Amino acid sequence: MGSKAYAAGGVDLEAGYEAVRRYKKHVQATNRLGCVSNIGSFGGMFDLTKLNYKEPMLVSGTDGVGTKLKLAFEMDKHDTIGIDAVAMCVNDVLAQGAEPLFFLDYVALGKALPEKLEQIVKGVSDGCIQAGCALIGGETAEMPGMYSDGEYDIAGFAVGVVEKSKLIDDSKVKVGDILVGIASSGVHSNGFSLVRKIIRDNNVDLHAYNDELGGVAGDVFLTPTRIYCKQVLDVIKNVDVHGVAHITGGGFDENIPRILTPEMGIDVQEGSWPILPVFKFLEKYGKVDHREMFNVYNMGIGMVMALDNQADADKAIAILEKYGDKAYVIGKVTDTGKVVIHK
Repeated sequence: MGSKAYAAGGVDLEAGYEAVRRYKKHVQATNRLGCVSNIGSFGGMFDLTKLNYKEPMLVSGTDGVGTKLKLAFEMDKHDTIGIDAVAMCVNDVLAQGAEPLFFLDYVALGKALPEKLEQIVKGVSDGCIQAGCALIGGETAEMPGMYSDGEYDIAGFAVGVVEKSKLIDDSKVKVGDILVGIASSGVHSNGFSLVRKIIRDNNVDLHAYNDELGGVAGDVFLTPTRIYCKQVLDVIKNVDVHGVAHITGGGFDENIPRILTPEMGIDVQEGSWPILPVFKFLEKYGKVDHREMFNVYNMGIGMVMALDNQADADKAIAILEKYGDKAYVIGKVTDTGKVVIHK
């Protein structure tokens, strides 16, 4: 029985229980080696002894999806935003060379609607399956008065593991390293406050097909963030990867230098990969300076690896292509201490 007093305050316990019942099949689909099935317990558990690591280093990451959520509300599309929540966390963990092990999600909303919550958690489950990690727990917080009708927030937390001797940091990247960029699926989950301003200022119909975007506008902008875990871990296993950068908020200027020492810089050759139509659209209709676009968005490159030589780059690209990813040599590491993008 739900609490009548709590219901009077705007919280429907029965709806929450129904949502949890709906979650279970999606959560179970994410099981992996080391996963301890205990949905309903107070804490999520994972058995690290099942994995063959001699000196395991745990790597963790947490993130949300920002105001991309506002577009999900407008499109009433909730089955992919969970993929974004997973991607933003596991791709960060991956940048240290870690294999994602498990994920926890947090969804907060004004009113529990089991059907909508199931869609959100299905997206989280799909993201975990893509990443190869288990969804071992989470929290759904019903908070009347905090969120407008139909609105919610989602965040996540991922933990991965890497052998201590194989941890990727800035110690191996050197001047002359080749930068290989892996294609993004679109805007991913950063820069959406500007995206939404451009949509508003130009009266873009999110529900209509847009020739310049090559699809229904809302669907193009909501394209889920690409998850790179399985393919990049395969590259790491077979190639000496010096550094990995996840291209998120701050674009090229903020993220690639995170794998460099202060005296190092990068030279990137624009034109070495195709810039997606969505970025050309945002630049044109937002009247954003072309160079500034690289300081805000991923511009079609979601992850960058620093490799020793061209042979390693060719090998890495071949592995990535087996997973359906497009990858390109986009530049090199320099001794200038600057981020330079050549047209």
